[in-house]
Amino acid sequence: LQYTRVWIPDPDEVWRSAEIIKDYKEGDKSLHLKLEDETLYEYPIDLQGNELPFLRNPDILVGENDLTALSYLHEPAVLHNLKVRFLESNHIYTYCGIVLVAINPYEQLPIYEQDVIYAYSGQNMGDMDPHIFAVAEEAYKQMARDEKNQSIIVSGESGAGKTVSAKYAMRFFATVGGSASDTNIEAKVLASSPIMEAIGNAKTTRNDNSSRFGKYIQIGFDKRYHIIGANMRTYLLEKSRVVFQAEDERNYHIFYQLCASASLPEFKDLGLTCAEDFFYTSQGGDTSIDGVDDADDFEKTRHAFTLLGVKESHQTTIFRIIAAILHLGNLEIQAERDGDACSVSSEDEHLNNFCGLLGVEHSQMQHWLCHRKLVTTSETYVKSMSVQQVVNARNALAKHIYARLFNWIVQHINKALHTTVKQHSFIGVLDIYGFETFEVNSFEQFCINYANEKLQQQFNSHVFKLEQEEYMKEGIPWTLIDFYDNQPCIDLIEAKLGILDLLDEECKVPKGTDQNWAQKLYDRHASSQHFQKPRMSNTSFIVLHFADKVEYQSEGFLEKNRDTVYEEQINILKASKYQMVADLFQDEKDAAPTTSMAKGTSKICVRSARPVIKAANKEHKKTVGHQFRNSLHLLMETLNATTPHYVRCIKPNDEKLPFKFDPKRAVQQLRACGVLETIRISAAGFPSRWSYHDFFNRYRVLMKKRDLSKNDKKQICQTLLEDLIKDPDKFQFGRTKIFFRAGQVAYLEKLRADKFRAATIMIQKTVRGWLQRVKYKRLRQAAMVIQRYTRGHLARRLAEHLRRTRAAIIFQKQYRMLRILRAFQRVRNATITIQAFARGMFVRRIYRKILAEHKATILQKYARGWLARTRFHRVRSATIVLQCYYRRMKARQELKALRIEARSAQHLKKLNIGMENKVVQLQRKIDEQNKEYKLLNEQLSILTSAHSSEVEKLKKELVQYQQSHRGDGNQLVSLQEEMEHLRLELEKAHGERKVVEDSYVKEKDLLRKRISDLEEENALLKQEKEELNSRILCQSEDEFAQNTVEENIQMKKELEEERSRYQNLVKEYSRLEQRYDNLRDEMTQAPGHRRNPSNQSSLESDSNYPSISTSEIGDTEDVIQQVEEVGMEKAAMDMTLFLKLQKRVRELEQERKKLQTQLEKKEQESKKSQVIETKTEVTSEHEDFAYNSLKRQELESENKKLKNDLNELRKAIADRATQNNSSNDIQDSYNLLLNQLKSANEELEVRKEEVLILRTQIMKAAQQKETGKNMESITTNASWPNSDKHIDQEDAIEAYQGMCETNRLLEAQLQDQRREHEEEVEALKNQVDAMKEELEKQQQAFLQTLQLSPEAQVEFGLQQEITRLTNENLDLKELLEKLEKNEKKLKKQLKIYMKKVQDFEASQVTVPAERRQHERNMQVVVQRKEKDFQGMLEYYKEDEPLLIRNLVTDLKPQAVSATVPCLPAYILYMCIRHADYINDDQKVHSLLTSTINGIKKVLKKHNDDFQMTSFWLANTCRLLHCLKQYSGDAGFMTQNTPKQNEHCLKNFDLTEYRQVLSHLSIQIYQQLIKIAEGILQPMIVSAVLENESIQGLSGVKPMGYRNRSSSMADGDSSYSLDAIIRQLNTFHSIMCDQGLDPEIVQQVFKQLFYMINAVALNNLLLRKDVCSWSTGMQLRFNISQLEEWLRGKNLQQSGAAQTLEPLIQAAQLLQLKKKTSEDAEAICSLCTSLTTQQIVKILNLYTPVNEFEERVTVAFIRDIQMHLQERNDPPQLLLDFKHMFPVLFPFNPSSITMDSIHLPASLNLEFLHKV
Repeated sequence: LQYTRVWIPDPDEVWRSAEIIKDYKEGDKSLHLKLEDETLYEYPIDLQGNELPFLRNPDILVGENDLTALSYLHEPAVLHNLKVRFLESNHIYTYCGIVLVAINPYEQLPIYEQDVIYAYSGQNMGDMDPHIFAVAEEAYKQMARDEKNQSIIVSGESGAGKTVSAKYAMRFFATVGGSASDTNIEAKVLASSPIMEAIGNAKTTRNDNSSRFGKYIQIGFDKRYHIIGANMRTYLLEKSRVVFQAEDERNYHIFYQLCASASLPEFKDLGLTCAEDFFYTSQGGDTSIDGVDDADDFEKTRHAFTLLGVKESHQTTIFRIIAAILHLGNLEIQAERDGDACSVSSEDEHLNNFCGLLGVEHSQMQHWLCHRKLVTTSETYVKSMSVQQVVNARNALAKHIYARLFNWIVQHINKALHTTVKQHSFIGVLDIYGFETFEVNSFEQFCINYANEKLQQQFNSHVFKLEQEEYMKEGIPWTLIDFYDNQPCIDLIEAKLGILDLLDEECKVPKGTDQNWAQKLYDRHASSQHFQKPRMSNTSFIVLHFADKVEYQSEGFLEKNRDTVYEEQINILKASKYQMVADLFQDEKDAAPTTSMAKGTSKICVRSARPVIKAANKEHKKTVGHQFRNSLHLLMETLNATTPHYVRCIKPNDEKLPFKFDPKRAVQQLRACGVLETIRISAAGFPSRWSYHDFFNRYRVLMKKRDLSKNDKKQICQTLLEDLIKDPDKFQFGRTKIFFRAGQVAYLEKLRADKFRAATIMIQKTVRGWLQRVKYKRLRQAAMVIQRYTRGHLARRLAEHLRRTRAAIIFQKQYRMLRILRAFQRVRNATITIQAFARGMFVRRIYRKILAEHKATILQKYARGWLARTRFHRVRSATIVLQCYYRRMKARQELKALRIEARSAQHLKKLNIGMENKVVQLQRKIDEQNKEYKLLNEQLSILTSAHSSEVEKLKKELVQYQQSHRGDGNQLVSLQEEMEHLRLELEKAHGERKVVEDSYVKEKDLLRKRISDLEEENALLKQEKEELNSRILCQSEDEFAQNTVEENIQMKKELEEERSRYQNLVKEYSRLEQRYDNLRDEMTQAPGHRRNPSNQSSLESDSNYPSISTSEIGDTEDVIQQVEEVGMEKAAMDMTLFLKLQKRVRELEQERKKLQTQLEKKEQESKKSQVIETKTEVTSEHEDFAYNSLKRQELESENKKLKNDLNELRKAIADRATQNNSSNDIQDSYNLLLNQLKSANEELEVRKEEVLILRTQIMKAAQQKETGKNMESITTNASWPNSDKHIDQEDAIEAYQGMCETNRLLEAQLQDQRREHEEEVEALKNQVDAMKEELEKQQQAFLQTLQLSPEAQVEFGLQQEITRLTNENLDLKELLEKLEKNEKKLKKQLKIYMKKVQDFEASQVTVPAERRQHERNMQVVVQRKEKDFQGMLEYYKEDEPLLIRNLVTDLKPQAVSATVPCLPAYILYMCIRHADYINDDQKVHSLLTSTINGIKKVLKKHNDDFQMTSFWLANTCRLLHCLKQYSGDAGFMTQNTPKQNEHCLKNFDLTEYRQVLSHLSIQIYQQLIKIAEGILQPMIVSAVLENESIQGLSGVKPMGYRNRSSSMADGDSSYSLDAIIRQLNTFHSIMCDQGLDPEIVQQVFKQLFYMINAVALNNLLLRKDVCSWSTGMQLRFNISQLEEWLRGKNLQQSGAAQTLEPLIQAAQLLQLKKKTSEDAEAICSLCTSLTTQQIVKILNLYTPVNEFEERVTVAFIRDIQMHLQERNDPPQLLLDFKHMFPVLFPFNPSSITMDSIHLPASLNLEFLHKV
């Protein structure tokens, strides 16, 4: 069809791509094609063969990891895929089914580091990018899983990289399967490589380090799959290279290495110079290799010899033999007698050196080098040889010596790698030459190609068998696939009368020649299809091998097959004085002698089928061909007994240029190594295979909606394929997979692409329409906006015009108005002026007139007033006269009326009423006034007398004053004179002052001038100084800032390095300790080997401080008194405690008085009750009272006893004080006294409680008696209403009983109320008494202060205030202590209840009788001690193992899950504290040592239990914190409470143990991380990279063979991200529940998240299938989920999120555009946490999932590299996922006090006693 792309042959590029431009119809003779360079081409078609050109794969399949994933499997597709991967992505490895194709890059790549090995270890082969490590891991895994031996067959032509591939495979096994013991066998296996390279590798035209021999190395493993040994077999060493090298080639490396080191003192006697001076090392020309230091390599070779255990003497002999070979090549052979004879000069320096170095006789060697011995039946002849024969014999001897040395070295390497341990399985690595064809092919190429024929046959049968197994397993009908069988070619070579048989036969013929042998071949095999005779030659023959036909030249075949060495020369060497040289040439008994061409081993001996017949002079061993055939058969037997893995090395070009691809050479090698044969076998069947799940995900777009609704994916796939592919032969349904013929996947991809294309067109159409609509709307909107703005502009312009016109009119109007206004104002002003003057004149006239009138008016006013007043006076006087007359008349009339009334009696009576009273009142008033008068007279007389005395006094004073005044007159005159004198002096002083002031002003001006000048100079100097300072600061600030930043960074780095180095040492120590334990276990288990147990004790305690332990209780005041008597002034006095005790004594005294009064009251009450009650009651009361009095007496006696104890203690302390004069001892005694006094007070509290209990019992007894008495009186005196009525007897009894009950209750309530009332009254009375006493005290104090001086009053007032405040503080303290005691009591009750519950739970457990008895005996004591628990636990020394067993080794974390976190740590500390308290250093040392060893034992036993490890990490850290918190070091005690400070250690400094516990914590932390990583690591790749968290986003690409290989047989082990988050939740909850410090939890998750990041990123960097846009989206989503989890757990500050930064940037890199230079800059600025290599690697791996995605171009990658070339990134590609951040254990003190900790019964710690 048109546009189909095809491959057509090309002479230069082998295959070229073209596109059909015209549909092909059957019968057309040619195809019309268009090449990639746009040229047209007609491709002719063979109508008979009907061979159409190969179809090209879709672009999406190009660059696949596995060639079998290609839809069209053929040569051009394989070649193009390899070329794209090699040149564009720089991937040198590609899978082709079961074969790994490795192309030599001729450049060192960073893909073989240790971290890459760890990344591939444990991974499935199909999951990772192709790599030699993946093949090695597959072999290792299959060996462990199937328990079958494995082989890795590495083949390829010289320079293809076989040796390097084999070396890396062995390095992988050495790293992954490291030996369990200290034999270091893996290092020895790797050390064999430099030795074998030195003696077996050489520079050729194709390769600088070409292996000139084949080798098969068996690496042995034990049952745990650790390396235990190795064995090496070698094949077909190229001996001819010792004596001959072609142009630009070298001899074996060892010769040049020895010459380069000839100047060393130990090699002076070898007689060596530079390599150019020796014939055997200078034939190729240049003796050096670029980039190779032969002297340095020689040091590595010597080091490898030493590592493999080769003695120094043997090494010296080896180097002597090699030097001897060089000297042998430089012998000068002189011809004699026309060339038939020759000789070697006895003076020849090289002959002397040769004989001296090998220790042989000089004369014999000189003779037999030039002569030979002929042995006949009758006699023996010595015949001289020609020059050419001597040269050949010399070269044969050199080759033989080197081959024997090579064989000896291989044998010793095998001895060094041999082990006595039984080998469980092995992996063999075969590094053997590939198929070779040159212009001239000789015996070596024939043997090489023969070996490759055998290997290809084995390879074909293995591939065929695997295909058959796959079809059988899936239930696919099996049809026989025809494949090339090379058995006829192998028969041609090795069968009876084959090429090798005829060669051996010709070698036995005395006069046999190469031409005769060639003729026999022509005669015998001319009819064979694999044998041909060349047309132009009678001495060569052609063999048709599987890869190509090769023409061999028969010249030299017989000589090389015979490998002739003269026996006389060998016998001389056997007689060498050096034992090693002599042993080198001794024949092996019962075995074919091993030669340079066939290497036997210490394990496998090649036996001849017939007995060895000693030949004549010439040969003394079998032919090389025969030996090679036997060893090859043994190799094939070994390989057939193992599971093979194939690595085919390809040489991309002959110029050894990096990353240059020559298609011709590549195709030639692909054909030769069998890769294309594998492709052909796969293509003949069903090469494309899909699992149902992957097929469903990939092609769900082709399915219909109704099909997708079904649940059975298998049925859906079958329905789809039957609809899409009509030919049922094109596909088959297996059990788990769908099988497709070649090309069907491409067809499905085309349908999928068409579907996507149609959907894309629909999307594009819709989007483009939407974009156009948006564009139209945008344009329309823009046009409207433009119109709006234009119209607005025009409107604004018009408005402006109108505004200006209006403004002009206004201006004109205003101007005109102003002009007229001014003219009007001028006229108006003139008029006003005229008017003003006129009006003024008129007004003045009027004013004058008014003034005249006003004056007249005034005159008139005064005149009229006078007239009016005169008239008024006259009228008034007349009126008064009239009034007087009238009033006189009226008065006379009233007087007359009154006289008449007074004469009447009635009027007199009225007047006399009340007169008597008034008289009495008046009399009283008079008396009072008389009294007042007398008083006033007396006062007046007193005052007058006082006044007169005062006057006289004043008179006397006046007289005195007058007298004194007379004297003052004289004094005044003298004072005036003195004033005049002083005034004169003052004037004089003023004059002097003026002079001084003038001079001062002048000097001041001068000084001011000088100061101003100096200030100016100072200002200038300051300015200069500031400028200089600013310059210096500007320069130094930058430098200082940079230096400080660099120093800080450097210090931080050094700190981190030091910390990590320290923790690595701890880790290494724990590892060595573990290894030591393992070895000790092995030694104990091994019979016949015993080892004394090491009684090592790394923990020592140097602290032995004396402790004070006493049980007496003392009294403070007496102690102070005693101390003062002795004269100890430094004894510390606690004033507050003293006052407190005084107050306590007073309170106790008051309480005693109260008790006495109450007792007296009770006695009076009891006496009263005795009178009323009966005799029986009296007797019972006397008994109770007697009992109580006895109890009280007992308590009083006990109290006296305690006082006696106090006095004794006081005396003891006084004695101690007299003996010890140091203040420290006094302080200790005083502290001890305070502690004991405190305990005595608590004991007193206990006694008080008992007294109160007794008192309440007395009260209850009295109440009961009173109630009984009252009830009797009630029953006797009760009179009931309605009692005369008739009632039933039973009812009456019930009613009576009910009334009795009611009365009892009422009486009891009444009694209670009465008692409460009495108590309240009593309390109030006591308060009043106390107040009275207080008032009296204050009054006394007040009176005392009044009598004191003011200063003493102030001081006394301050003392009073201080005592008052102290008392208040003491009251508050007491209240606080009471509350604390109350709280403790409640806590103790709670503990008792908890203990009861636990005892009830543990009641099922049988307790030994002795323990129960001990508990019964100790019960009272424990109850008493609980109240005084000091936070210490005591145990007997013999109970220590039981303590460690119950608390450490046998303890389960679940047993203490419901208690205080880290309870074992607290218990251990309390035990340590008691040992410290009793000053027992042995006990402390033993307990701590046992604890640490017990923890180590538990961790070793549970080395994979996260919960147990976390539990002991938490407890170890808590114990470490406790030892710090209670160490007594002030730095650790800042957060302690006073109670906690009491729990500090007193005697021992446990700093060394803290260091040991810190080491142990680091070890436990590392074990915890290791366990967590082991759990998480298998989940990471599946959950983070592969799991579809966003459904339907990722599209699955076609898979190759590896995805269905045997490594996938482990089952589906996929994890989701939820599984990781669940696991993280589990870790978090376990650590938090067990009380692990939050800082350590944060560090744990930082480490785990770093590991998640490193593993995921490493996997991403090694997998092409996950480097796509969709994976980037999935990855970013998964990371966001992890970040969300961190936020949910408040772990943002831990730094865990920052460790994910490289993975985040990798996900962003997968999602970013990768096209333009702007994209490159964006990538470079974004991906700062990724190295350049990582960025380039991801871009190289980036794979489009769909055809619509664009590939990353090579130019874009180069652009990225250009942008990033300035970075100084580390060279490694992968992150070190085993890197561990240094851990910090910050000090975290506990708020729990030791005395509040309860011991649960479930721990079985009954032998611990609380102190």
